[in-house]
Amino acid sequence: MPAYSTLSPIAPMPNIENLRKQAKQYLRWHRERYYPVAADIRATLPKFRHLGDDEILRATFRLADAQELVARRAGFDGWQALILGARAMETQSKTSATRPISCSVEAQLYVSDVEKSCAFFASKLGFETAFVYGDPPFYAQVCRDMARLNLRMVCEPVFLGDIREREQLLSASITVGTAAEIKALFLEFATANVPFVQPLKKEPWGARTFIVIDPDGNRVLFAGPAHEAELS
Repeated sequence: MPAYSTLSPIAPMPNIENLRKQAKQYLRWHRERYYPVAADIRATLPKFRHLGDDEILRATFRLADAQELVARRAGFDGWQALILGARAMETQSKTSATRPISCSVEAQLYVSDVEKSCAFFASKLGFETAFVYGDPPFYAQVCRDMARLNLRMVCEPVFLGDIREREQLLSASITVGTAAEIKALFLEFATANVPFVQPLKKEPWGARTFIVIDPDGNRVLFAGPAHEAELS
């Protein structure tokens, strides 16, 4: 399950800091030879249009190229035009109503015992219990940093037969920001004797992942970059 996906044109206009972060993310993906980004580069930047994926990932790709990529995907001729447009939108937003912005998404895990599940996520995975609802409890939320998982008690099997095991269906996916963090997290969980259904490994799409399983068979994937990248 790749962490990268092709982006649609920017709408509404993000703020300037986010635009800079997008450009640096493209630069990082290229330096890590993250294959899915080659298609975006080829489709958007004229000078790479006739190159294959390997040629694009071997070619020189500077921050200015990444900035042009972000600008063109947003419908602007270049980076400076994009920055001017972003500033104009920021000014306009101060005097006009903004649309509702989704700020988070939470995975729903189905469990047979809410208190037992809360204890597992706390003692094994380092989560904290945000709340527990019901007497006896039938709903709870656990969190670790920005990651939040909702635990919902069910009294019957949610999946038919062994389809979850056969298809390796995930219940949640949690991402960290650096290669060092995903390695450290895996070692932390291994020390706590967390049950793994997949050890730490490098995926073909350029991420490093591992999968843990909770007492109810829910598979939770943790992912991060495979390599650290230095930005100039």
